[in-house]
Amino acid sequence: MAKDSLIKEVVIPDIGDFDSVEVIEVLVDAGDTIAAEDSLISVESDKATMEIPAPEAGVVKEVKVSVGDQVSQGSLILLLEPSGDVPAEAAPVTQESTPAPVASKPAAPAPQPVAQPPHHRPSPTAKIDEVSFARAYASPSVRKFARELGVDLGRVAGSGRKGRVIKDDVKAFVKQALTQGTGGGGLAVAPMPDIDFSQWGEIESQKLSKINKLTGKFLHRNWVTIPHVTQFDQADITELDALRKTMAAEYKDKGIKITMLAFLIKAVVAGLRELPRFNASLDACGENLILKHYFNIGIAVDTPDGLVVPVVRDADSKSLVDIAAELGEISQKARDKKLKPSDMQGGCMTISSLGGIGGTQFTPIVNAPEVAILGVSRHKMTPVWNGETFEPRLMLPLSLSYDHRVVDGADGARFTRFMGRVLADANGLVK
Repeated sequence: MAKDSLIKEVVIPDIGDFDSVEVIEVLVDAGDTIAAEDSLISVESDKATMEIPAPEAGVVKEVKVSVGDQVSQGSLILLLEPSGDVPAEAAPVTQESTPAPVASKPAAPAPQPVAQPPHHRPSPTAKIDEVSFARAYASPSVRKFARELGVDLGRVAGSGRKGRVIKDDVKAFVKQALTQGTGGGGLAVAPMPDIDFSQWGEIESQKLSKINKLTGKFLHRNWVTIPHVTQFDQADITELDALRKTMAAEYKDKGIKITMLAFLIKAVVAGLRELPRFNASLDACGENLILKHYFNIGIAVDTPDGLVVPVVRDADSKSLVDIAAELGEISQKARDKKLKPSDMQGGCMTISSLGGIGGTQFTPIVNAPEVAILGVSRHKMTPVWNGETFEPRLMLPLSLSYDHRVVDGADGARFTRFMGRVLADANGLVK
């Protein structure tokens, strides 16, 4: 018999009263060897979430569904080459195949400490808070996977649909925990206490948006794994702001808003050319520096759902007016939730501008794998000594945070000083 004739189609079984459901997670890939009853996909209706199990063991030849697909009874899930094992529904019930009941163990005397080999370290993920674990939004297969690894799902930020925790999130959490917990340099952080705040008064609970959760996850990783240093400085933008106002009036009728951010992008590109070490990233092992010969600048945009960082690509080849126009477009896309993942990738350095809100200085967190981020606060008219007298000058506060593994303090100061010189030369930025 030809091998192709052994290939079987696995379809959606009877799923009850639902006409169709959405695929929210694909749990297998082509080439995977699966056992009977292994979960293949997760589907979700407006009332429930369920996993579709494998009817028998075998090798997945081809997956026919993707996340977001609408499926119903009889829809093709995948092609399976059976292994010859007995299908789950026909398997005899034996002592070996019957799941062991969950039961509490009788109290036992405390075991005597056993010396561990020098190379052994206890898992940094091995403590589970059952309450937070139960509250986590995850499928049964992911819960099982997390328990096998000793991961508390309540501490894992979900990147799946509606913040759902998927297997890749658990893997990333373990990788981060192991990285921080080895070599003697990890941070042993005690879990946050679960507090009933209503005991002191009226409260209201609001769910974090998916953007909030993802941003918090990445910022926490960046803060605890990158040795941050922040260099504070000021730039004289008196002439630059006068030029900006003139250009703003000129381009207003054309629907282009000339903002200070466009000038800052041009200045940052000049800074990356002057000090190429800022236009770099460490490789995954942290032993090599990847120097970039392109200039993509990330812009932190505040939206109702949280912070996003779209990227202005090839900023070195665009005029100031072109950059200003693009900034208006990507900012609107961000607020309309129309940014694609590719719109927020490939940045060389990020600018976080709070000048429109206020403040004098702050310490922005590096947006890894970038090695630096420029923070900008509200400009202020300040008396500056010119050698003979004080004169009013418009000064812009700069806050440059950088990865001290890549950039030393001297270069940090050189970068902000260079930025000051570039921003003081207004006409040099209009190209």
